[in-house]
Amino acid sequence: MSKGTPSMGKRSGKKTHIRCRRCGKPTYHMRHKKCSSCNYGVSAKTRKYNWKKKGK
Repeated sequence: MSKGTPSMGKRSGKKTHIRCRRCGKPTYHMRHKKCSSCNYGVSAKTRKYNWKKKGK
């Protein structure tokens, strides 16, 4: 199998991320059972960092 564009089409069509129940973003990882955006599935506290608030 060659590297590059032709081999990209042969990858499996499985979905890794779906919409999160808590935050609504499509960042919930089905295999890890964790949302990368709000930390749902790991902690009761919402994931937040001070460096994320810069644009607001």
